[in-house]
Amino acid sequence: MGEPPVTRISRTPRAPLTAATVLLAVGVLGGVLTGCGTGHRASAAASAPSDGLPHTAVRVSLGVCGQGWTRPHAGQQVFDVTNASDGPTEVDIVDPKSGAVYGEIEGLAPNTTRTLDVTLGGGSYAFKCLPDDADAMTGPTVHVPGHAAAGPAAAAVSEQDLIPPTLAYQKWIGGRMSQLAQDVGTLKDDIDGGDLGPARSDWLTAHLVYERMGAAYDTFGDADGKINGTTAGLVKGLDDPDFTGFHRIEYGLWHGQSADQLKGPAAQLVSDVNALKASWPQARMDPLQMGLRAHEILENAVQFELTGRTDYGSHSNLATARANLDGTRTVLGYIRPLLTSRDPGLPALDKSLDRLQSTLDGFDHDGSWTPLNSLSRDQREQLDSAAGGAVEQLADVAAIFDVRRTS
Repeated sequence: MGEPPVTRISRTPRAPLTAATVLLAVGVLGGVLTGCGTGHRASAAASAPSDGLPHTAVRVSLGVCGQGWTRPHAGQQVFDVTNASDGPTEVDIVDPKSGAVYGEIEGLAPNTTRTLDVTLGGGSYAFKCLPDDADAMTGPTVHVPGHAAAGPAAAAVSEQDLIPPTLAYQKWIGGRMSQLAQDVGTLKDDIDGGDLGPARSDWLTAHLVYERMGAAYDTFGDADGKINGTTAGLVKGLDDPDFTGFHRIEYGLWHGQSADQLKGPAAQLVSDVNALKASWPQARMDPLQMGLRAHEILENAVQFELTGRTDYGSHSNLATARANLDGTRTVLGYIRPLLTSRDPGLPALDKSLDRLQSTLDGFDHDGSWTPLNSLSRDQREQLDSAAGGAVEQLADVAAIFDVRRTS
């Protein structure tokens, strides 16, 4: 057998995006850049700022947080923050009463200066320093005069905040396991009976159930590769014994393999799904990953489904992307109570998801989905625009739910 041009999806989580990284990439919290400038040694001569903004030099060290902020004023401005201690530290500018974060610098190295660009309105602010291997420290409260509006801020999210929605989502996944087990059982019955026409339809039904469970893939561990892996990285490709699960059966159903050739893979899929279902009550999802997963589900859909890299013959990538969107909305539903008060861009996110859903639904013709390679140039551009906009908005969610130290 030949190799199809696909790449194996890695469900292994990437190193979590820091809030600073995501903020720089997409301008979350209204364009506040958090420590994105290249650090320079504090001893270097400072050149005149070329950004046209007022700069204030502040110093942090052991026992000192935000020294030098003596002439507060409203508006967009830059703090040149120097770490004079002998260890790295995180530096935030916060509302001292609510703890809401207006900007942050992560990993400020010793004897290094980095910039913090914020927009401050009338009100009270303070620098908060969180040195490695030491307690957090909040500097003196500074009062900015006037009534100008401040830039956006995000109240810190704690692990305790995320535990209830994570447990609720995990319970939802458990309920979907029963549906998944039932649907792969139906697929196996089709193949055992030699009914490959119904098997193709039932394959898609079962696969889409799995694809809606995207925030749990990391918790599935090795089971995800068995159930939904591809041939990439497998020495023998399509003939490799480790090529199992939905895509192995997909290849056979759409490449002329007989029912006898597919009975073994179908039985293996049922066995792997049932094993996952049995182990799920003992599984524990990581609450710290919920916001990141909400972003990654559609990010993976753009990278793998909307490029056709996981198509083994069914040409159902657009249906899979639509299921991934359902999965994204499910995760957002569980964390929405925390997100509502923290993300001023939530209405725009909902609008972008609605746009993507409408675009994808236009390719569904009573359960028969348009193949990717049949899209016109205009259709492709509309789809890419809608998907890209949604992923960009979801990056804000990942940043807001990046759990920060508070003590």
